[in-house]
Amino acid sequence: MSERDDYPAGAPCWVDALRADPKATAAFWAELFGWELEERPGSDTGPTYYVGRLHGRAVAGVGSAPATEVTPHWKTYMRVDDVDATTAAAIRAGGRLVDDGLTSIDDERRVLLADPAGAVFGINQRLGAHRVNEPGAWSMSMLNTADAKTAADFYGTLFGWTTSSFDVGGIDMTMWHLPGYFGGEPSQPVPRDVIAVMAPLADANAPARWDVNFWVHDADAVSAKAEALGGSVISPPADQPPFREAVVADPDGAPIAITQLSLDK
Repeated sequence: MSERDDYPAGAPCWVDALRADPKATAAFWAELFGWELEERPGSDTGPTYYVGRLHGRAVAGVGSAPATEVTPHWKTYMRVDDVDATTAAAIRAGGRLVDDGLTSIDDERRVLLADPAGAVFGINQRLGAHRVNEPGAWSMSMLNTADAKTAADFYGTLFGWTTSSFDVGGIDMTMWHLPGYFGGEPSQPVPRDVIAVMAPLADANAPARWDVNFWVHDADAVSAKAEALGGSVISPPADQPPFREAVVADPDGAPIAITQLSLDK
């Protein structure tokens, strides 16, 4: 388990789900992961945003879907020093602005951008997860793309990320590093400056996307519970030594990868 009160610029810092019915979606994930829900009005007249908490500290959010949301999917946000400057830099680097009208949370402006391959991600200046790397909390985000070279150039230019390669079952994967960052857990098998990973798309014609991963105590039990709550299991639990992993989705079909910690096996 890690507790964080701040994130350096360029680091992934927050994840949320944006849905047509945020109350129902928040209730689903809260029941699945054991969150307490804090209801926050987005603004004086805007829609409500729900913050999921573990032991009183924020782990993720659920809010109203923007008009740009076509396929339900979890969003990963990176912390930046200046939202407008980063947006302009993303466009210069070949990305595009997706939505700058998201609900404000505690006067925090959030913007959705897309990289050159179309993978959507968010940026903000302050909002961040306070508990990570524990059951029920976010642990890592992964970019799935058919063009690793363009992605490396884009995110390197925008956030200062560097890359290194590693092999998983014959698949060439990439670790994203943020020089100077120190996070994760002492027992993790990757360097402490790794802030995300990148994988090739199984279908090169599929759209690029950012996925999120949450840790759980028991991947089989959480998968069964997701179905019982009206969600679905996209990929059933399977061993990926030293972990056991699955992909589950909420009733809208938005997926989350779940990973059972090796110490819980």
